[in-house]
Amino acid sequence: MTVTTEDELEGLKAIGRIVAQVLAAMSAAAEPGMTTRELDDMGRALLDKEGARSAPEISYKFPGATCISINEEIAHGIPGDRVIRAGDLVNIDVSAEKDGLFGDTGASFVVPPVRPDLARLCRDGKRAMWEGIRAVKSGGRLNAIGERIERFADKGGYTLIRNLSSHGVGRSLHEEPEGISTWADPSDRRVIKEGQVFTIEPFLSMGGDFAAEAGDGWTLLADPSAPTVQYEHSLVATKNGPVILTLA
Repeated sequence: MTVTTEDELEGLKAIGRIVAQVLAAMSAAAEPGMTTRELDDMGRALLDKEGARSAPEISYKFPGATCISINEEIAHGIPGDRVIRAGDLVNIDVSAEKDGLFGDTGASFVVPPVRPDLARLCRDGKRAMWEGIRAVKSGGRLNAIGERIERFADKGGYTLIRNLSSHGVGRSLHEEPEGISTWADPSDRRVIKEGQVFTIEPFLSMGGDFAAEAGDGWTLLADPSAPTVQYEHSLVATKNGPVILTLA
């Protein structure tokens, strides 16, 4: 989607706030003994309250309102009977639609007590996302996003999951520009356009290189297996830099 009117921008900010607030509430509520289904039910109720609909559900018939991934799961985890335990590394991805516009956000966190290495990974996963965001400017190179993220990852001794990329969003959950790499890709010569709407969501890992299917048709695992985090914002590119849409 390319934003052309103030009404479109305000609509994107509205759904962006909703998904950000739902993500924040779910993250704060996660505790040992709770199942991922119970946490997802909470997210669904909050979306319903705002008149928003789960984007993965309406777009792909995903079996849940949100994606909740734990430990070895790095993305698209199906809410169910899995019990959240102390020390778990949890990722929640919330995307939703309202009034024909979509917002998409995600974050990882550890249920206390927090191991020092996982605390560092979460801190740096968020930093990696912001490195990519700082590269966004209309007229700039789209692949500058991945260049900055990979430089940051290499400096910290991390790897990046290289078959999960950022994407356009706005009128649908996934649209052009598709396949925005969060690693250096010199073959991508696309230029960021004024008003273009897309996500930035690097998967920073302590050794994983790719996402492998778990066998349920949805859940993805790091390959090789390693702790992995994802942080995601949706944004609009402008000549003055990015406008972040998914802020609570």
